Amino acid sequence: MKDFPISLVTLGPGTRHEDESLDYLPLPLPKDMDTYRPPVLPEPEELVGLDQARQVLQQVLALLQQVLALLQRGAEGGAPGLVPLGMLAPRDFRIVNQVLGEGEVSAIVQLGASNLEVRVQESVFAGVWRLMTWRHEEGRDSVLVDDAIEVGSVPSLFAATAAEDVWPAYPLWSGPLPPNVQNAPLLVDEIRDQVARWQPDQVSHVVNLTLLPVTPEDICFLDYQLGTGRVLMLSRGYGNCCISNTRLPNCWRVVHYNSMDKLILNTVEVVDMPEVAMAAPEDLRDSHERLREIMAWLEAT
Repeated sequence: MKDFPISLVTLGPGTRHEDESLDYLPLPLPKDMDTYRPPVLPEPEELVGLDQARQVLQQVLALLQQVLALLQRGAEGGAPGLVPLGMLAPRDFRIVNQVLGEGEVSAIVQLGASNLEVRVQESVFAGVWRLMTWRHEEGRDSVLVDDAIEVGSVPSLFAATAAEDVWPAYPLWSGPLPPNVQNAPLLVDEIRDQVARWQPDQVSHVVNLTLLPVTPEDICFLDYQLGTGRVLMLSRGYGNCCISNTRLPNCWRVVHYNSMDKLILNTVEVVDMPEVAMAAPEDLRDSHERLREIMAWLEAT
């Protein structure tokens, strides 16, 4: 049985012991939250001759404008193109890194059976994503083979990889169930039924495992029957949220932890892309405005 890569804790009958005193807040409230921090901009003298960095940031700004135009027409906020970074001179590269910074969402995507891995990092501008492709070779350090910026609600690589991971046929369990597996088979049937009936633009169907009477063995059996794909995302904000694709189409595992790393929500979502993984339209508009202001400052120096 293949283990799910995120540690899970389940709640159900018999797993909680109530105190005599009434406690309205059984879990601690979040203490920390990642918020937008304006990048530390270089001094004017540091920008002399950095035309490549200016061009890259202007391209990113133009792509943000294109994505917003698509959203206004009711289209998906996909990426109209990539901005390559591999040819930047070292000084230009450092300035681009300085301006983009690191945002709340990161991810790792394995590329098929090859030794390539894409590490994705959202910048401080929501919807502006850094995609770095690394090659792993046994006995050697990893080698960076591609570096680019993508603009959109979510990198297109996530949905494309999840589609490639879909099983051609669902595995069917035969024989007696493993010990202490109780309700997982019914949940698997429900999820597969929702997957079969899913339509584009449909509201997500959420199976909240936290509120159901499931055992740890139920969770293992469920994950075995759903499979685990090659996309693993981490969204930070109030606590952490781990997101991974299953081997069923449009089916994701979404697990939330609070700031004390206690599990607070454990779900399966049937949807094309979990909302928590995506930059919202208002976030994209904010990113466009913030980057436009930075570019105006850079052009004025």
